[in-house]
Amino acid sequence: MSVPFKVDLNGKVAVVTGGGGVLCGAMARALAECGAAVAVADLKIESARRVADEITAAGGKAMAVACNALERESLEAANAEIEKTLGPVAILINGAGGNHPKGTTAMEYLNPDDLLNENRDFVTFYDLDPKGVEFVFNLNFLGTLLPTQAFTRKMALGRSGVIINVSSMNAFRPLTKIPAYSAAKAAVSNFTQWMAVHMAKAGIRVNAIAPGFFLTDQNRALLTNPDGSMTPRSEKILAHTPMGHFGEPADLIGALLWLVSDQAAGFVTGVVVPVDGGFSAYSGV
Repeated sequence: MSVPFKVDLNGKVAVVTGGGGVLCGAMARALAECGAAVAVADLKIESARRVADEITAAGGKAMAVACNALERESLEAANAEIEKTLGPVAILINGAGGNHPKGTTAMEYLNPDDLLNENRDFVTFYDLDPKGVEFVFNLNFLGTLLPTQAFTRKMALGRSGVIINVSSMNAFRPLTKIPAYSAAKAAVSNFTQWMAVHMAKAGIRVNAIAPGFFLTDQNRALLTNPDGSMTPRSEKILAHTPMGHFGEPADLIGALLWLVSDQAAGFVTGVVVPVDGGFSAYSGV
């Protein structure tokens, strides 16, 4: 890929959790293009290797590392491997996250009559599985908190570092049908502000990017039909996105590079930057 502008990340080690995915893979490649040595961390090592191989093929420095963002031992082992191979982490991108059907309602609105149907085969609010909600919340919130604990201790001791969390439009405008994911991403935004204050005296800046609507492997089946046309949910999303189209992974890179650069954003901490084509600004009228 080609970044829109370059910041100097030479000599810095970056970790990108969820780095094997579409959006975080693009972030990993951009950081490498700016000189960082990138550890692509992902639960799926094959996905991490694919991105790391692309980086090295383009002349950058990268390694793939298996990493479960919800397991402290896995994270600590990954950090030890990264420090041994690349050096101590200076930049952390907390990109691991996602949704799950068990934290999702079938309908946008509750129809009280549905509650009288004991044989219903769809999920209302009252049928949400607490374990499913817990999984989604843990994946997004604890999947941000635990990697931050595992990868940033050397940053604190060195009094320098950057953490970028990945929030979502759902933190600003909760989407219908996905209460667990929306609440979890709101928690990520709040945690970003808390961490920014907590880490300020340690010289660590903490910010977040809140992507709007991007087609990824996780949501493609929900947003597009088999023939590539838009689903009704996609049409509703685009009708409320003033720029009228989904984002591309490259659209996140400018905000990412600005926030990771101490020269460009050295006095910026505790912000959540929407990259959403105007979705969060539009009232619908």
